[in-house]
Amino acid sequence: MRAAAQSRRLVVSAACLTLAACTSLDVGDLNNPGIHDVETHPTRDNVARLAVGMLIDAGADFAQSRGYVSLLGIVGRESYNLDQSEPRLVTELLIGPLTGGSVGSFLWPFPYTSIRGGNLILEVIGRVPDLSAEEMEATIGYVQTMQALAFLRIINTTDVFGAPIDVGIDPRGAPAPIATKASVFAHITNLLDSSQTHLQAGGDGFPFRLSTGFQGFETPATFLKFNRALRARVAVYLGDYVGALAALQASFLDPDAPLELGVYLSGNGLDDPTGRILLAHPSIEPDAQLRADSTPDLRLQRKVRHVDPVTVQGITSDLAFTMYQTGLEPAPIIRNEELILLRAEAEIGIGDLPGAVADIDLVRTQSGGLAQYSGPVTHDALLDELLYNKRYSLLFEGGHRWIDLRRYGRLATLPLDLPEHRRFDKFPFPRFDCDAYSPPPAQGCAPEVGF
Repeated sequence: MRAAAQSRRLVVSAACLTLAACTSLDVGDLNNPGIHDVETHPTRDNVARLAVGMLIDAGADFAQSRGYVSLLGIVGRESYNLDQSEPRLVTELLIGPLTGGSVGSFLWPFPYTSIRGGNLILEVIGRVPDLSAEEMEATIGYVQTMQALAFLRIINTTDVFGAPIDVGIDPRGAPAPIATKASVFAHITNLLDSSQTHLQAGGDGFPFRLSTGFQGFETPATFLKFNRALRARVAVYLGDYVGALAALQASFLDPDAPLELGVYLSGNGLDDPTGRILLAHPSIEPDAQLRADSTPDLRLQRKVRHVDPVTVQGITSDLAFTMYQTGLEPAPIIRNEELILLRAEAEIGIGDLPGAVADIDLVRTQSGGLAQYSGPVTHDALLDELLYNKRYSLLFEGGHRWIDLRRYGRLATLPLDLPEHRRFDKFPFPRFDCDAYSPPPAQGCAPEVGF
């Protein structure tokens, strides 16, 4: 699609995609900057730049005030963005309709840019003269893992509308066909499993440097643990609980390690020190369980604070996030705390309810400061408790509440703050991508009216 085709511009930024800043603003041909050189004369250096560029693209629209975390947080009633310079963050995401020209249209370009950059690496990797066989394997494993992460974010937003997969095509040709949701998830699992094989043959290191958010996961062997963590998340999404448990065994899940252990993006755009724009949904406070001393769940206390009330377009909140104090703080991709809860979810799925209680209690007590679970040990009761803990443990980290409630058919439980508000279960395709088709796809290109 056009978002993918336009990603051939990625090497505009690839010239600056090392972890150091550029020292010159002089650039070459902006119509085709560097692509020809990479395709015809691939080197260790330009492949490394593209690889790091994939990592930068992974964060370019993720933890931003109008990016993935924020937009999915709004539709999932985790957060508001009350920036009065962009009223569509309320009028479209809470009232609707959602259109291809809405703020959600920004959810595709960077993931597809990352995917296209990875395709370029895979196209030339066998012709790079100064990479060892192990370094090639490590690079392929890295690329496929990062592509899987990009595709996962895309399909999380469009859901049953599906998404293009075959985007490594001539941008002057016909747009890539729309693959079904099942096909996209199959592609994601294939990428993650293929990259596992390549990482296992990847030797001791990558031929490029990862950002500080990957501390502890900088080698092929340790990066593989991140790969398996993503694979477990995907397996749970697909209801493959046995596969999820197997992937978790090979991940970095560790009940004795800090719950914050994980893989992060370096920096974020979600910091709002004044608490005037990015605010928590008011329901997060009364819905929190109480501790033995009648104070609320520690996760609520850690993640939000009271501020002067802000009212925009009839909605009000006095809860600001404290999770991102500055733009320099890392934003999590996946953490040990999520992995423990994914294991509990898989255990519920296979009927190991005592195992699920043990994992839920670990998170309840350590992260929430709550007493151990004392409710009914049944599938439905434990699923309710699991979703509660995922809501507070993963608050404002990746749209998890919206994704989880959709998976379990519970989006109707989301509150409507005003009578004209709606709930949305997916985002439409970007308008410019729809325009590339003649005729546009019947599904994904019409406004979403919500319910």
